[in-house]
Amino acid sequence: MNRREFISLVGASASVSIAACNSQSANVASDVRADGFEVVGTVSELDKTGQLLNENLAVGKALVIRDPANANQAIAVNPTCTHAGCNVAWVQDQKAFVCPCHNSKFTSDGSVQNGPAKEPLATYRAKFEGDLVLVSS
Repeated sequence: MNRREFISLVGASASVSIAACNSQSANVASDVRADGFEVVGTVSELDKTGQLLNENLAVGKALVIRDPANANQAIAVNPTCTHAGCNVAWVQDQKAFVCPCHNSKFTSDGSVQNGPAKEPLATYRAKFEGDLVLVSS
């Protein structure tokens, strides 16, 4: 293979790679509705487990619970602990998001209840629509 053939081959491969990345980005964006919300899962799933985690959303990871103060409302946070990056989980009897790595606790609105985390969890807008659980940044 001469130099010209090699450069043509590398250029063609790069074009295919870039096109593949762009089509993946387009697929993620197509899941976002015109109103900015995207489906996390179903209310049935949420009620079965008490929390609903989706790590494949355009907004990023989202963990949704029913608002402990109003079960008709949803609360959504990015479950990535702001201390060490582990995924928090909702612990119903503590009414807190708890990090399994270093035991940081966050209130239902994402505020730090106790550390070592110092920053709150990122939050999203969340709502129920029929049997769907939806979030938006």
